Amino acid sequence: MKKTFHPPVAKQIPEKLLAHKDLRIDNYFWLKNREDQEVLDYLNAENKYTKEVLAHTEPFQETLFKEMKARIKEDDTSVPYKLNGYWYITKYEKGKDYPIYTRKKETLDAPEELLFDCNQMAKDFSYFKIGGIAISPDNTMAAFSTDTVSRRQYNIKIKNLVTGQIYTEEIKNTTGGITWANDNKTLFYTRKDEVTLRSYKVFKHKLHTKVEEDVEVFHEKDETFNTFVYKTKSKKYLVIGSSSTLTSEYQILNADNPDGNFKVFQKRERELDYAIAHYKDSFFIISNKDKAVNFKLQKTSETQTEKEYWQDVIPHRKDVLLEDIEIFKDYLVVSERENGLNKIRIISWNGEEDYFLPFNNETYTANTGNNPDFDSDVLRYSYNSLTTPSSVIDYNFKTKTKEVKKVQEVLGGTFNEDNYTSKRIWATARDGVKIPISLVYKKGIQLDGKNPLLQYAYGSYGSTIDPYFSTIRLSLLDRGFIFAIAHVRGGEYLGRDWYETGKLKQKKNTFYDFIDCSKFLIEQKYTSNAHLYANGGSAGGLLMGVIANLNPELYNGIIAAVPFVDVVTTMLDDTIPLTTGEYDEWGNPNEKEFYEYMLSYSPYDNVAKQEYPNMLVTTGLHDSQVQYWEPAKWVAKLRELKKDNNKLLLHTDMESGHGGASGRFETLKEVALEYAFLLDLEGIHE
Repeated sequence: MKKTFHPPVAKQIPEKLLAHKDLRIDNYFWLKNREDQEVLDYLNAENKYTKEVLAHTEPFQETLFKEMKARIKEDDTSVPYKLNGYWYITKYEKGKDYPIYTRKKETLDAPEELLFDCNQMAKDFSYFKIGGIAISPDNTMAAFSTDTVSRRQYNIKIKNLVTGQIYTEEIKNTTGGITWANDNKTLFYTRKDEVTLRSYKVFKHKLHTKVEEDVEVFHEKDETFNTFVYKTKSKKYLVIGSSSTLTSEYQILNADNPDGNFKVFQKRERELDYAIAHYKDSFFIISNKDKAVNFKLQKTSETQTEKEYWQDVIPHRKDVLLEDIEIFKDYLVVSERENGLNKIRIISWNGEEDYFLPFNNETYTANTGNNPDFDSDVLRYSYNSLTTPSSVIDYNFKTKTKEVKKVQEVLGGTFNEDNYTSKRIWATARDGVKIPISLVYKKGIQLDGKNPLLQYAYGSYGSTIDPYFSTIRLSLLDRGFIFAIAHVRGGEYLGRDWYETGKLKQKKNTFYDFIDCSKFLIEQKYTSNAHLYANGGSAGGLLMGVIANLNPELYNGIIAAVPFVDVVTTMLDDTIPLTTGEYDEWGNPNEKEFYEYMLSYSPYDNVAKQEYPNMLVTTGLHDSQVQYWEPAKWVAKLRELKKDNNKLLLHTDMESGHGGASGRFETLKEVALEYAFLLDLEGIHE
C-alpha cells in the first residue's frame, strides 16, 4: 500500500499591502522573518516532507551522485598562466572539495610555492568560498577575500608570501575584489551597504594601518548604481567604475600616484553605456554612443577623455554585437557575436592583419580566456559545444598556430562524443519572431513524441546562455532525455535588441518565447506534454513561475531554483539587496504603469485555483540575490490554491545561498536530487 505523506500547511496571517490605491493581501508575509523560530520550523518541515516524498529515490540519488562524480577528474590542474614573472596554477586533489592555489617563478620547472589551500581554510565552515586573490606588483603580498556565510559579503586579509604570515588586519563586508596600486602598500576595495548589499563605497587601505583609518575614496550615492575598482591591463591606471543596467561612468588615476585624485573619464549620461581599456597613450572605449545598440569600438587620447573626442575604430553594425576586447602589445582581439554565434577577431595594430579564428559548428561556445600578460604573443581561449568537452587553446599571433593546452577529461570510460548529436532549430513565436533552440541528445532517438525533454532558459539582464558541454548532463542524456536551451528574448543571443525586447514593458516576450518554444518542440514530436520538463533559476525561476501559471498543461514537471517569484513586493522594498539597481530591468513599481504591468505577470500574485505540474522548488536560507521567503511564500500559496495531487516540493539549503553549496562535490548532491525528481516522474530509477 502506497504511503501518503501530508505536506506542511503554512499558517495565514493577512498582511495588507497598499500601492497606487490597489490593495493586495499577502497571507504568507510573515515568512520573511529569518530570525523567527516558527519560520525555521516551517522550512524544516518542508525539507522533511521533500525527503519523505523522495525517500524511495535516495538510493538512485546516490547512484546519480557517484556516477556524476566518477566523470570528474578529481586530481585536476588548471592550465598555468603567466603574470609578472610567475606562473599561476589552480589544482584540485583527489577526495578534496576545494581548490589549492600555487605559483612557480619564471619557469614551470621551478619549485612550487603554496599560496592558499582552501581545503584547510574551509575545514571549520559549512560554507566557504575564496572571492579574489590579488598579488602585489612586487610579488611579495597576496590580498585575498573569503565568504563563510554565502551572502557574498567577503572579508579581506593580507598574506606575506615571503614569510607566510597572514596579517591581523581584516576588512569586512566587501565585494571581494581587491586592487593594488603600484607602490605595493596601497590597496583599493569596495564596501557593501550592510542592509541592501549594494556595492556603494570605494576605500583605500594602507598596509599595516588600522582598517578604521581607511580613506573613503568614492561614495556612489545613486541607489540604482553599483561601484567597483580595478587596474588596467597596462598597469598604468586605477579605475573606479559605476554602473546601472543602462548607464556607466568611470574615473581614472595614475596607479603610481594612489593618493592623488581620481578624474572622471566621461560623466554619466542616462543610457550612455561604455567600458574602457588602456593602450600606450590612448584609451579604447566600447560604447553605445549615438544609438549604437550593438556597441562600437572607439578611441581617444589619455588627456581628452570626454565623449566628443571619441573616434570610431570599429563602427556600429546592425547584425553584430561587440561583446568585449582584449589588448596585447601587437594585437587587438575582439569578441563578437553574429547570428547567435561567438566570433574571435584578430587585428594587428600595424593594420596589416584582420581575420577571424575559424569555428565550424552550428552550436558552440568560444570565449577568450585568462590573458593578463600585456606583452604576450599568445591568445588563450576556450572552446566547447553541447557534444564537445571544453578545450583550453593557446593561439600564437606570430606563427598562426594553435596549441591545445588542455581538454576536459570525461572519466568513466563510456563517453564518446560521436554518440551524441547537437543542432540548432528555430521556433516561431506568437509575434512572428524566430526563436533559436539549441538541442542535444543521444543518437538513434526516434522523434515520436515520447522522449523526455528538459527545456532550460534564463532570459534576463542580457545574460546569454551559450550551448555548453556538461559532464553532469550526460546522466540525463544517457537515460533518453533531450536537453534544449531556449534562447529567449531577454538575453543577448541575437544581439542587444534581443535583450531590449525582453525587459521592462516587453518582459512578457521572455515568457511567451519559452512557451512557444515548448509548443514547437511538442509539434515537431521531440516530446509531448506528458514528457516535457522545464528548468530555470533565479530570474529563470521567475520564468518558471510564469509558465506554471500561464500554461501548466504543457509540462509534466518544473524545477525552479532560487526563483524570483514575488516580483512586485520585492521591487517595492528598497531595503532588499539588488532592488534599486533593478529598476531599469523590471521597471520601478513606484510608478503606476510599471506596478500594473509587473503585477500582471508576477508568479506569486497570479497563483490560481487550477492544476499545476509536478514542481520542485529550491532555495538557500542565506541567499542574497533572491531571498528565501519568495519561494517559501510561493510554495505555501500554491499548496493553498492548486487543484491537483501532483508533487509540490520545497527544498531549502539551511546553510548556503544563491549559488548553492560551496564544495565542488556537494553541488552534485543537489543536482542528483533534481535529476532523481525528473527521472522518477518518467519511471526511471536506475
